Formats: sequence, C-alpha cells, structure tokens
Amino acid sequence: MLAAGSSGGGGGSGIVGFLPLILIVLVGYFLLIRPARRRQRAAAENRSAVTPGVEVTTTAGLIATVTSVDEEEGTVTLEIAPGIYSRFVKGAIARVHSPLEPEPDNEPLTGEHEAIDPEPEPGSGTSTKD
Repeated sequence: MLAAGSSGGGGGSGIVGFLPLILIVLVGYFLLIRPARRRQRAAAENRSAVTPGVEVTTTAGLIATVTSVDEEEGTVTLEIAPGIYSRFVKGAIARVHSPLEPEPDNEPLTGEHEAIDPEPEPGSGTSTKD
C-alpha cells in the first residue's frame, strides 16, 4: 500500500532531486571559478605589461629588477644583484611590484610656530569669575 502511494507522482521528482546539485555547482562557479579567472587574467595583463625598471617577483620567490624585455621570445632579463643578470620566461613572473610613491618632505618646525597650551597656567589672568 505504501509503495503504491509513493509512486503516484514520480514524474517531477527527478528534476527536484537534481536541483540542489545544480545550485551547488552554480554557487561554486560564481564564488570560486569566476574570481580565480579574473585574478589569472589580471596577472597575465601585468606580466605582459612589464617594462624595464620595474621590480618583480618570480614564481621561485626571486625579487629582481627588469632590465630588458624580448617580446619575440617572450623572455625578460632580470638584474638579480648589481651586475648579475639572468633571463626568465615571462610566465615565471608571479607578481609585479608597483613603484612606491615618494613621501612628501615634511618641513621641520623652526620655532616660528606658536605652541598651544591646553590648560592656562594658574594666576595668568584668565579668570571666568566676575
């Protein structure tokens, strides 16, 4: 009796059973795959836009300065230490460091500025009593 009652409306239960699986795949795509592709695309654009004088980090963790770029071969020449050069494939560049902006020079105080006292000295004539 129970088996006959449960098989009565089984036509749509196959789609309803797959609905949670479809939702998990869609959520995974939008939370994991799309952002990863966006990061990969941005990293590839950074690697292709490398110019001499920029500091980079290779996939091996080597921090160096780009001295020349060979677009035909897809390689860059990096200065590892002063006078030490090495050629790398552009794909070996893991990160391109953005140049730091120089901080504005803060002028030292010359004594021409007035100091502000938070509390007046007692007996200085600043009384509020009338």
